[in-house]
Formats: sequence, structure tokens, C-alpha cells
Amino acid sequence: MKRLAMGTMSLELGQPGAHAGALMNSTEELVARVRAGDEEAFRLIFDRYSRPVLGFIYDMVGDRALAEDLAQETFVRAFRGLGTLREETKLSTWLFAIAKNCAREQLRTRRRNEGNVELDAEPAFELRDHGRTPSGALLDKELSGVIQQALQKLDEDKRTVFTLKVLQQRSYEEIAEITGFSVGKLKTDLHRARAEMRKRIGPYLGGEQ
Repeated sequence: MKRLAMGTMSLELGQPGAHAGALMNSTEELVARVRAGDEEAFRLIFDRYSRPVLGFIYDMVGDRALAEDLAQETFVRAFRGLGTLREETKLSTWLFAIAKNCAREQLRTRRRNEGNVELDAEPAFELRDHGRTPSGALLDKELSGVIQQALQKLDEDKRTVFTLKVLQQRSYEEIAEITGFSVGKLKTDLHRARAEMRKRIGPYLGGEQ
């Protein structure tokens, strides 16, 4: 299966997947179908999880085009490794763990090649609230850019837990499984990440540093 024909699969933030039927299939059923050789079932898995996976990776790497490439790589690895998924492991947890590894590998490669992550590039954050007025949308986009730049200034561990807990609304237990960190470390990192984010975003919102 060449790249899972993913060029035809939507990776748009804020856009629903093309296959509404995905909502009618249980995760367990889809996994079983993929293992039996049903490629369409994997397309349904992609439709169900591509948006949160892409959003997570984007918040980790801060570059939209790169995030799309890494999301593609995440699902390629998932397709190839689906046979290793344990029955007791949630598919979403497993996918986020793969996505975390893809993002982390890229971040480490970028640090080796460039020395520092570029923080001054204009962010390409996609708005997710389609009901905003033009002026409100502009403010949302500006704030999203501020948040994205602040995220990129967190160290990798803090950025990971902040993104998964605050932006992706994952439980501590699931984040622990995704990252391999203890819940205690996650809570400490999240507390520090929130403090750093408040310090960096507060001035923009009119708060104190």
C-alpha cells in the first residue's frame, strides 16, 4: 500500500473527514477489519483521528507543512504496525504515542541541524471557530499566533503535556501511557508549563507578567 494513498485523505484542521460512516463503526471493529486486510477501514480510522493527531503535532512543531508531513508519517507507521496494538491499549492513545515519537524525532533533528528552533516565523495557525465575525476572527488568529509562539518556547516535556492535557483534553493516565512519564512528573510539568504560558501570554491579554 503506497503511502496509503494519503494524498487523497484530508488533513485540514477544522474540516470533517470525508467518510461520515466512520462514526458508525466501533474502533475495535475497524482495527479488526484492517488486520483482515480491509484498507477502507483504515481510511475510516484516518478520518476519525487525523484532525486531533494533526493538531497535536502542529502544536508540538509549530509548522503547518511539517505537521502535515509528520501526520502522514504517523498514519503510515500506524498502518504498518497495527498488528502490534495490544487489546488493552486504546487506539487513540497508541496513535498519539506514534505522533509524539514522530514529532520528537523531528524536533531533535532540527535542533541538531540548526542549533535552535526558529521562533520568529509567522505562525500558520488555522482558526477552528467558523462562527466568528471578521474582526473577531482576526483577533482569534492573532491570539493563536501568540499562543503558538509561546508553546514553542516551552521545553519538549512541558510542551507535550500542555498540548495533550490542555489542548487535546487527554487524561493524565492516557498521557502517561503516551509519554512513558509518571503522573507525578506530568502534573509537575503541567503546573510549570501553565505558569510559563501565563507569563508569556498575560501581557497580550492585559495581565501582569
